[in-house]
Amino acid sequence: MDLILEGLWSLAEAGMQLLLQPFYYISIIVVLLIYRRQVVLERRLFHVRLHSWGLQTWRTVLAGLLAGLAVSVVFVFLGMNLTMEGILCLWAVTIVLMLFRIRYLCLAYSVGILGVIQFGLNLFPGFAGSGFVSDVVRIVRELDIPALLCLVGLLHLVEGLLVRWQGASFAGPLFYEGKRGKLIGGYQMQSLWPVPLFLLIPAQTTGGVLPWTPLFGGDAWQGGFSLMALPIVLGFSEMTMGLLPKDKARVSSGRLLGYGAVITVLALLTSWWSPLLPVAALAAFALHEALIWLSRFEEQQRSPLFVHPQGGLKVLAVLPGSPAEELGIRAGESIVKVNGVPVPTKEDLHAALRINPAFCKLEVLNLAGESKFLQRAIYAGDHHQLGAILAPDELAPAAVRLQPLSLLQLLRPRTSARAVRGARGATPAPQREARTGGGAPAAADGPAAEA
Repeated sequence: MDLILEGLWSLAEAGMQLLLQPFYYISIIVVLLIYRRQVVLERRLFHVRLHSWGLQTWRTVLAGLLAGLAVSVVFVFLGMNLTMEGILCLWAVTIVLMLFRIRYLCLAYSVGILGVIQFGLNLFPGFAGSGFVSDVVRIVRELDIPALLCLVGLLHLVEGLLVRWQGASFAGPLFYEGKRGKLIGGYQMQSLWPVPLFLLIPAQTTGGVLPWTPLFGGDAWQGGFSLMALPIVLGFSEMTMGLLPKDKARVSSGRLLGYGAVITVLALLTSWWSPLLPVAALAAFALHEALIWLSRFEEQQRSPLFVHPQGGLKVLAVLPGSPAEELGIRAGESIVKVNGVPVPTKEDLHAALRINPAFCKLEVLNLAGESKFLQRAIYAGDHHQLGAILAPDELAPAAVRLQPLSLLQLLRPRTSARAVRGARGATPAPQREARTGGGAPAAADGPAAEA
């Protein structure tokens, strides 16, 4: 009973520590800015809002909290030898990386880099530096890299499950410039989850000793234990023009789970045989980059899904609560007839809907190429396309040109979402950063697709 009470007291202290740290709030603000940016792009391209950045933020904050509790329970048995100085070191490296690319906001990169640096420092045990450098060298030497790599692996496993659960629901439709300058439809899949971790760490206390010995930490557990709050962000960012968002999320989720399993196994082996440290550290970011390259390569090889077929109109997205959603029209399907009239262009669609202003009958080709017939009354105030967002044609007002996204660009969403060059204007959008995985302060992993 005394051990349980001590554990609850440590948990309360860690909770207060989390609330007093700015990092968790910063990560929520970054999440909010990214979702706000998505809404700005939707309004620029479609003149409607498909998502609520407030609702998206709260959904991901709640999911991140559940993920953090799950990983924290696992680390009750693994343990983590980490100090506040070590946390600050992780944050410092991650913030520097974030200034270059948002997808570098990932624990896989910061821990991998610090692992390589620690290995290099251990080759010169006599090097200590002086002043500020000596403090940095000491902090890096003291980092428990195998435990941190294990954390990276577990976070990617959790992220894979979150992507499977929520990844497709936050996908936003966009118009992209294709390989030959032709506009095509696609989706930007971007989700971030602020994850508060409560890690069991060894500490010199007057309380009880754990009845078990966690894997990491060794004899340090003989002096007692405590809990430390470590806020991170898991992030996922993908583009898809050849698959439906749910299919892309399933593929990405499977690869994240595989990556997480490999890094976890390497971390456990490193704790047993230390010469594996540079291999595990290099694998953490090298395999992460390989996932990004593979996703980008596959996307370039696939035929675009959201282009108009001969004699029909491809549906890119459906507005929530719209007549199209009530009719059962799905993204990827094609509208071929309205009120018995073929609709090869948007102008034909609008004209066919005016044939009977109070009722409409549609023939739609589903994803299997089979026809389905739908009908519904039309009411005043209904969307002029029944709430269906169609793939772009030659007259589409704007396109998105993918480009690397830095932290500074997140703070200027209106500027970066500006349409240029008239009817064929290009709106810069966040570079498709491939899957994001467990990140120190933040993690964003996913194939980056630069245009």
